[in-house]
Amino acid sequence: MPINNTVKQFDSPAYYHVYNRGAGGQAVFRDDTDKSKFISLCDRYLDPANDDVDANGIVYEKYEVEVLAYCLMDNHFHIMLYQENDPGEMTKFMRSLCTAYTMYFNKRHASQGHLFQSTYKASRITSEPHLMHISRYIHMNPRSFIRYKWSSIGYYLGRPGPVWLNCERVNPMSPSDYREFLDDYVSRKMELKLIKSQLANL
Repeated sequence: MPINNTVKQFDSPAYYHVYNRGAGGQAVFRDDTDKSKFISLCDRYLDPANDDVDANGIVYEKYEVEVLAYCLMDNHFHIMLYQENDPGEMTKFMRSLCTAYTMYFNKRHASQGHLFQSTYKASRITSEPHLMHISRYIHMNPRSFIRYKWSSIGYYLGRPGPVWLNCERVNPMSPSDYREFLDDYVSRKMELKLIKSQLANL
């Protein structure tokens, strides 16, 4: 993603597409265990019923942001977030999430230093069509996106999700309609590719 999408001052209520990748292109998720840890950290900081405690026995702070969609790839992640009241809430959540994950990753993989390329980028989403488009973009990152385990696509297609994931705020469609929404984009991409190929052979 281009760096000019970086947002330094955030608004509320507002929707954001948040993303980051590994420093130097390195993998930030080496296996399913790493991806599962990242998801569990979302639960730690967003689920009011989660009672995980820190080294001092204090329950971790919870943040008032909603995850609307996500996808974890080997060397980057995408998260769609909504913050209702405090314009600084997303910053606090992302700082805690990325710091905790980096500490876990470095300990597990005997690494040190920066894991992520830079401070995460956040692009504001300004309309309902834009919101739907970004949800589709996030979910279609993996090649076999329908069966991909480490995104929120299964919850958009009818599977019950965690309490901190609010698909309904983005998606007014039924699971079958959302699947058609995805398939339509795939069909249009294939059609465009065919047209380009035919034009190249004229």
